Amino acid sequence: MTEVYSTTTAPNPKSSCFSVPSENLDTVCFALKVLQVLLSLVAFVLEEVVSSCLSCSALYFFEFVSCTAFLFTLLLVILLSTPLHGRVGISCWPKLDFVYTAVMGLLFLIASIVFAADNGGSKEEMTAVAFGFLATMMFFSDVGYFIKTRGLPFMSGGAPDTSNGGASAEVEKLNASE
Repeated sequence: MTEVYSTTTAPNPKSSCFSVPSENLDTVCFALKVLQVLLSLVAFVLEEVVSSCLSCSALYFFEFVSCTAFLFTLLLVILLSTPLHGRVGISCWPKLDFVYTAVMGLLFLIASIVFAADNGGSKEEMTAVAFGFLATMMFFSDVGYFIKTRGLPFMSGGAPDTSNGGASAEVEKLNASE
């Protein structure tokens, strides 16, 4: 007996739900973002272990920043490393990624400095501050890597200029023969 119907579609190996590198997230950037998530989580957990505080406003600000950094960076990693980013309706992912990472790095730096200056000196607080500064370094490293590889996203299309003559020299040559 012969089979009348055969399969008409071939499996697409690129249709996996998790893909790194992708158009919005390369391998190095993915590793930096995973480190940001982990260090933010550790800073948040260590801050939560603090049993008493002399001036709690610095502790609460650090708690807010570390929790926000953990949750939103995790969300960003999930969106950028899966096809979900196409369903959200945002078309400027590089700009969003750059601005979010820079702002979160700045907030983490401020929160870590404030918490380092105004805490009770317990081991948990000092360790949380250390992880806050490590997370800050990862956010700023990500910003630096972004600028190095893609340029500033708000300037001339975002890509670093690597041409010698530029497009204007080519256009001038083409228009000169008219």
